[in-house]
Amino acid sequence: MEPETLTPILVILTAAVAAPLAVDVLARWVILPGVVLEISLGVLVGPSGLGLVEDTAVVTAASNMGLALLMFMAGYEVDVTRVTRGTLNRAGTAWAVALGLGLGTAWLMVGWSHAMLIIGLALTTTALGTVLPVLRDSGVLGTGLGARVLASGTWGEFAPIVVISLLLSGYRPLTGSLLLLVFFAVAALAVWRTSRGTPARIQRLVRVTLATSVQMAVRLCLLIVVFMLWVSTELGLDSVLGSFAAGIVVRTMLVTNHPGEVEQVETRLMAVSYGLFIPMFFVVTGVRFDLEALVSDWGAAATAPMFLVLFLLVRGLPVWLLCSNGLSRHEGLALGLFASTALPLLVVLTTIGTRAGDMDSAHAAALVCAGGVSVLVFPQIGLALVGRPREPGRSRTAGE
Repeated sequence: MEPETLTPILVILTAAVAAPLAVDVLARWVILPGVVLEISLGVLVGPSGLGLVEDTAVVTAASNMGLALLMFMAGYEVDVTRVTRGTLNRAGTAWAVALGLGLGTAWLMVGWSHAMLIIGLALTTTALGTVLPVLRDSGVLGTGLGARVLASGTWGEFAPIVVISLLLSGYRPLTGSLLLLVFFAVAALAVWRTSRGTPARIQRLVRVTLATSVQMAVRLCLLIVVFMLWVSTELGLDSVLGSFAAGIVVRTMLVTNHPGEVEQVETRLMAVSYGLFIPMFFVVTGVRFDLEALVSDWGAAATAPMFLVLFLLVRGLPVWLLCSNGLSRHEGLALGLFASTALPLLVVLTTIGTRAGDMDSAHAAALVCAGGVSVLVFPQIGLALVGRPREPGRSRTAGE
């Protein structure tokens, strides 16, 4: 392998290792989500900083795999048995209200355009894959508040992905809808098939290879991820839809057919995802962050705090009003804050927008910057409100 191929990967992995070390050092004074430091270190080593890493094909491939696994782990966390149908319905209503508010706000900002769709959708997203590790590590996930965050986050992650695939795929609405139905049919078939049981030979191999180099369970899970990615891309839909669906399929397969091995397989999946590829995705996000464009356009820079406020008003407020029944006042406010946390889909949306020429790099950077601040601030305030401080040493920094 050529040095020019290895050098950027080495720098990115060094940044990924440095991030949790920095989190641990700074924990005496301030608790920082690892993802914020990973993005910051990416800015430092990227073209906006030291210029050690360029966005090459190898870097892009590693980042794409990280995004795929981030969405996969978010889909894997979707367990509708944890929440009631009423909670899911209220969360869906809250997202629909947020979509209307988001599109209306974006229309006032940029008029009727693809940029309106991108900004409007961005204001409705929830970083479920980013928030869940924080809630799990703090003990909140298993509570009533955790169930509502899961319901709201599922809508805030899955629904925007569907709309992205439908409206921004380049197809006519009817064609896009039909292709989306085909994808859902394939995903539903995969869920049904995995819930019907796997052959005895595969079940035995999954069980007996967990402690060997074969790791049949991990290979099977990654095969499902790549298969669903392939289906979504072959249909011309966004790949994040395939990744998210793969998480649901894998969870169904493991819980139904391998209940005794679920915890061990989860540990291995998190090791591959949070230990390698997801941190690389966030570091590369920082590498791609156009700091120069942001600081040279003060008008665009001023929109970053505006976007941060809009996350709360467009996404958090409807969730707080419609989904906080049965919670205390502080828990309801925390729910709104958790639902307003956004980042991974912002990266996806701004990437789509800048590549298509619908969004300039300065405003894209402002939106991602606002998302980074939301990840840094909103979960911490939410945890403080419910009185469950997180233990810094236990957090999976790449997912926070």
